[in-house]
Amino acid sequence: MSSAMYYIAILAPGEVNEKILQWKHFMRDRFGCIAALKSPAHITLISPFWMNKDFQFLLENNLKEFSNNQESFLIELTDFGSFKPRVIFVHVKQSDHLTILATALQNALLKNPLFSIKESIRQFHAHITIANRDLHKNDFNTAWEYFKHKKYQASFPARGITLMKHTGLQWEPACTAVFPLV
Repeated sequence: MSSAMYYIAILAPGEVNEKILQWKHFMRDRFGCIAALKSPAHITLISPFWMNKDFQFLLENNLKEFSNNQESFLIELTDFGSFKPRVIFVHVKQSDHLTILATALQNALLKNPLFSIKESIRQFHAHITIANRDLHKNDFNTAWEYFKHKKYQASFPARGITLMKHTGLQWEPACTAVFPLV
C-alpha cells in the first residue's frame, strides 16, 4: 500500500492563474519564495491529506457524485490579504455559495474513513495564496508593504472542484468534477 498527498480545490481559470503567477514570480525573485509555485492558483476546499493511492478512484467517484448536485456560481477576487507572519494572498470575496460548498464537501467526505480527511478546526477563509510557508518572517512586512495597497479585481465562475495530487515535486490535477447546474 502506497500513499500520496492530495487536496481538493477550485482552480482559477487560465487568465487569473497567469496574473497570480506573475506575483508568485515576484515573490520568488525578491524573497526566494517557491512553495506557492508548486500549485496552480486555487481556492482550497479540503486541506492537504495523505491517502492510500488505491482509494483515489473511489474518491474521484465521490467527488463526481457530490458535484452532480452543485451549481456554478461566481467567485470574485478583490485586492490582497495576509495571515501574519508568512502568508500573502489574493482576497476572495466572502460568498455563502463558497462557504456552503466547502462545508458540504467536508461533511460528505468525512463519512468515508478511507479518505483520511480530517475535520477542519479553522473557520473557512477563501483565498488564493501568493506566498506562504517559505516567506521568511523577517521579510513579511516588506512583502506585505508591496501588496497591501495594490488593487486587483477579477471574477470567474466556479464550474467544478479538482482533486490535486502531489507528484513528489509539485501538485497536479488528478480529476475535476464538474458542476452540471448553471
